[in-house]
Amino acid sequence: MDALVLIGSFAIICAIGVPVAYALGLSAIVTLMWIGVPLEAAMIRLSSGFSGFSLLAIPFFVLTGALMAEGGAARRLINLAQVFVGFIRGGLTLVTVLASTFFGCISGSSVADTASIGSVMIPQMIRNGYPRIFAVNVTICSSLQAILLPPSHNSVIYSIAAGGTVSIAHLFLAGIFPGVLLGVAIMALCLLLSHRNNYPKGELVSPRQALRIALDSLWGFFTIVIIIGGILSGIFTATEAGSVACLYAFFITMFVYRECKWRDLPKLVARVARTVGMVMIMIGFSVAFAYAMALIQLPAKATEFFLSISDNKYVFLILINILLLLLGTFMDLAPMLLICTPILLPVIMKFGIDPVHFGMIMLLNLGIGLVTPPVGPTMVVGCAIGRVTMEQITRHIWPFYVVMTAVLLLVTYVPALSLWLPSFFKP
Repeated sequence: MDALVLIGSFAIICAIGVPVAYALGLSAIVTLMWIGVPLEAAMIRLSSGFSGFSLLAIPFFVLTGALMAEGGAARRLINLAQVFVGFIRGGLTLVTVLASTFFGCISGSSVADTASIGSVMIPQMIRNGYPRIFAVNVTICSSLQAILLPPSHNSVIYSIAAGGTVSIAHLFLAGIFPGVLLGVAIMALCLLLSHRNNYPKGELVSPRQALRIALDSLWGFFTIVIIIGGILSGIFTATEAGSVACLYAFFITMFVYRECKWRDLPKLVARVARTVGMVMIMIGFSVAFAYAMALIQLPAKATEFFLSISDNKYVFLILINILLLLLGTFMDLAPMLLICTPILLPVIMKFGIDPVHFGMIMLLNLGIGLVTPPVGPTMVVGCAIGRVTMEQITRHIWPFYVVMTAVLLLVTYVPALSLWLPSFFKP
C-alpha cells in the first residue's frame, strides 16, 4: 500500500500538469506523511540533495558547452569533419555524425548537440539534395552520442542518483567506446542509404585549406583534450576538469574566436542558470523521493519482483531494456535516471552487474527515448529546425531504431565495451 501511495501520488500529480521535479517532491512529502515520518526529515533530505560537491560538475559542463556553441566552435568542428569525410558519397551525413561526435565531447547534451550541429547541417543537407526528413533523422540520432561521451552531465546525474557510489570519472571513461560505436554504426547506415539512393558526393578539401581549417578548429578541439585528457591522466577530477574547461571555453569564446559579443554574455549565462536550476531542483527533490522509497522498502520489493520472474541475468537485462525503452518514450532522461536508479541499483547488484556498465545501459536506453514520440525532446528540436512534423519523422526513422537497438544489445551483453577503459585507468 505504501508503494501505491508513492507511485500513485506521483502519477496523479504529473497527470494534472505539475512539472516532474515538483511532482517528485510533493509525492515524497505525501508518502512520508502517510507513513508518519516528520516533515522536517523530508526537508533535511531535500536540502542535502543540493550540497554534494560533485554537483558542481553539472553547471561547469553546461556552461562550457553553451560558451563553445555560441562562440563558433560547432561551426569549426563541422568544417573539421568535412575535411575527413565530406568528399565521400553521402559525405554531408557523415560530416553531421562526426561533428556530433566532436561537439558531444564538449556539450554533453543531446539537445544542445542537435540545436548547434543541426542548425548548420540540416539546411546544408537539404540544399545539397538530401531529403529533409532524412537530414533530420541523421542529426537527431547522431546527437545521442553526447549522452554517452564525456562530459555527459547525465552521467553525473546517474552517479548522484546512485548515492555517489559510482565514480563520475569511471562513467565518463565507460561512455567512450559505446559512444564511438553508436557513431560508427550510424555512419555505416548513412553510407548504405547514401549509395542505395545515390545521394551526392561532397568536394575534396585541398591540403592547404584542410590545414587552415584544422588550425582554426584547434582551439576549440583542445577543450576535449582538457576534459578527457585531464581525467585520464589523473590531473583533474571530473568536477575540476569541468571548471578548467569552463574557464578555457570562456577565454576561447571571448578573446580568440570573438563571435559571442560581451553584451550577449548575460543572456547566455541566464539561459544556463535556468537549465542548471531546473536540474538542481529535480536532483534535490529526487533525494527526498529516494528517501521515501528507502523507508517503504521499494527497492527491496522491486528486487523480489524481478527475481520472482527470473534469476537469469540475461533475461533480466532484456526485461530492463524493454522497460526502460517504454518508460523513456513518456519522460525525459534526467527524471527517469533519478527515479529508476535507486530502484534498480539493488536489483543489479543481486545479479552481479557492474553499476558502471548498468549506467551505460540506462543512458543508451533512455537516450533512445529522446528521439521517440510522444515526448522525444531531441526529436522536437530537430523537427523545429528541419520544419517537419514528428509524425513524418517517425514514419522514416525505423532504420535508425534498428541500428540503435543493435548497439544497445551489444552494450548490454558485452560489458567489456563499457568496462575495459575504466578498469585500465583504475588506480
